[in-house]
Amino acid sequence: MDVLVCAGCGAELSVPVERVALPPEAHASGHHAWMPALMEPGTYAVDPDPWGRPWRRREEIDASEAAALGVYAPLYAVATGPRNVIVLAPGDTRGTRLLPERSGDSCLGIVAGDEPSLLCAGCGLGVGFREDDCGVWQTVRYDPGAVVRRSLGVPAPAAPVRPLPPVDPEGGWDLRWTAAAGTALARLLAASGGRAPVLPAGLPTAMFGRAVERLLPAGPPGPTVGLAGPGLPGTDAGIVLVPADRRTGEPWRPPGDAIAVPLPAPVWAYLTGPGETSPTPVSGTLPAQVVRDDYPHPERPGHPFPPDHRTLRRTLARMPEVRRPWLRALYDRL
Repeated sequence: MDVLVCAGCGAELSVPVERVALPPEAHASGHHAWMPALMEPGTYAVDPDPWGRPWRRREEIDASEAAALGVYAPLYAVATGPRNVIVLAPGDTRGTRLLPERSGDSCLGIVAGDEPSLLCAGCGLGVGFREDDCGVWQTVRYDPGAVVRRSLGVPAPAAPVRPLPPVDPEGGWDLRWTAAAGTALARLLAASGGRAPVLPAGLPTAMFGRAVERLLPAGPPGPTVGLAGPGLPGTDAGIVLVPADRRTGEPWRPPGDAIAVPLPAPVWAYLTGPGETSPTPVSGTLPAQVVRDDYPHPERPGHPFPPDHRTLRRTLARMPEVRRPWLRALYDRL
């Protein structure tokens, strides 16, 4: 466990927090008026990629400079701000003062602008940015040059992996699922060698099938895709969907030569779970005189599953493999 402190005066700027991997949905944009917090309470992540201003158009950057920024294919704009920005939930911050007038160009809330909107309440040092605009994850991002991570010398408590359903409380596809699918689809396409992979039946086909059919040419089938991970029997698939480590983001390593495509552990746990586990299955209907105050949602939304397009393109653009001619051609079609 760590505490984040001001580099200027040493004042504590967070509650005790555990470092975890940055969620795949961090760079996805929502379609709802208000978004929840990106990070789970009591956790923080470090974004390894450059974040925020100044933004530069990709055509203004030569290939070697873009590669140094981790970009290997054209993007509309490239962030050239600091690397290793610290991301945490707003409710886990302490000892800061907010200056909403420093917001960037926003709609109903605030977003990062030219100057830090969060100041250390002790010494006035600009330490980071608060974001809560519509369609934007609720986050605090601390500048790695203004905030120091101080270890408390105690291990983080064990956190069980809970399966995440693909349908959100409003009855739509959960953005965490669509973003995870966008990231995984990029890696799946790169591992396919340009031939449509054979997907396992069920939800994996719902997640990737339409996109694979649209993006890869018809022809001889490509590699077989399977599910692998702790507690699963072995598979001879050439590509395997595996859980990513909650803390490091590293994929579970399958035996043999199979190519691992990571998914967030809660998504993977749902894909591989036993399904309905209620000890007392219910049948029939409620009596006529009983009025419900909870409205059940359909098991699946009425429209097909959509891997997040922005996350897909961003992931592909930051993979060196996108420089292969066939994959670059596919990227350009996106």
